[in-house]
Amino acid sequence: MPRITIVSALLLVFGLAAAGSAQAVDVEKTFKFYCAQCHGLDGKGKGPNVTKDFATTPRNFTDPKEMNKLTDGDIKTAIKDGGPAVSKSELMPPWGKTLTDEEIDALVGYIRKLCQCKGKQG
Repeated sequence: MPRITIVSALLLVFGLAAAGSAQAVDVEKTFKFYCAQCHGLDGKGKGPNVTKDFATTPRNFTDPKEMNKLTDGDIKTAIKDGGPAVSKSELMPPWGKTLTDEEIDALVGYIRKLCQCKGKQG
């Protein structure tokens, strides 16, 4: 009986670890699909869709000096409601009807990892 309990516990622990890894992979896929076209795979704002004709350069998510000026709420609003909602480019589309709140929150966390910063508290 104890052997079954130990095996069950190990399966549960490794199963939860795998689920966490799957979630991390999902946010990376979401970023690549929705964000990297303009912000780049590395988040530096130089994605394949960016041309010299862009009136505004997409934000460089790897610049902690700039990213620390933003709260997580600022980033979430930009993703959810688009660039104009935060006085930025109208080329930044609103993803609030496409992505779930959980996906948007995961993207905020992913962007914070790119800048290696916590952002402005508020």
